[in-house]
Amino acid sequence: MEEQLKNIPTAVARQLLQIKAIKLNPQNPYTWASGIQSPIYCDNRVVLSYPNVRRFIIDCLAERSKDFLPFNMIAGVATAGIAHGALLAAQLDMPFVYVRSKAKAHGRQNMIEGELRGNERVLVVEDLISTGGSSIKAVQALEDVGCHIAGVVAIFSYGFAKAEQAFAEAECPFTTLTNYDALLDEAIRCEYIDPSNLQTLKQWRSEPENWSV
Repeated sequence: MEEQLKNIPTAVARQLLQIKAIKLNPQNPYTWASGIQSPIYCDNRVVLSYPNVRRFIIDCLAERSKDFLPFNMIAGVATAGIAHGALLAAQLDMPFVYVRSKAKAHGRQNMIEGELRGNERVLVVEDLISTGGSSIKAVQALEDVGCHIAGVVAIFSYGFAKAEQAFAEAECPFTTLTNYDALLDEAIRCEYIDPSNLQTLKQWRSEPENWSV
């Protein structure tokens, strides 16, 4: 474990590939909800079904969270960030809330679920970062009730320039356990993909909206 924590991006990429939480298929791309054609599909919810991997991911999140100290509250971003955030909060023995994508249409009409005083310093937990939109929306919701944001930590990032810009504009620091470049390096090393597909995968990341097979 100690050795793996020294090189978190590679170790996490390897684990995600092994359990097929991340799939690479340049020949038969996936379609995102936005309509973007993508040679990669990332579903970090799969981590929850593998206890050993789940423990490792939480250990890595705990290690990365040290970059944002001090903070006294963990917030998960609905829906995929909720479980990872709650597990991290349990490991760090900290209170936990989660942030919806929009306020409930019934009951108390909450956007943030859990108890907040409104002056906490919050670490936000996301499962992955694509454009950064859902993370920034959660950050803004927490700031709107008076919280201070320590930063955002996520499991995976595609490394889109759009996300970098969004976090910079929001003046919100963020980090991820692994990223697209580390994933491609590990996928080639472990023969999950053929080296001949590497250029295609890099082209997609540079212009995902205009990419096609």
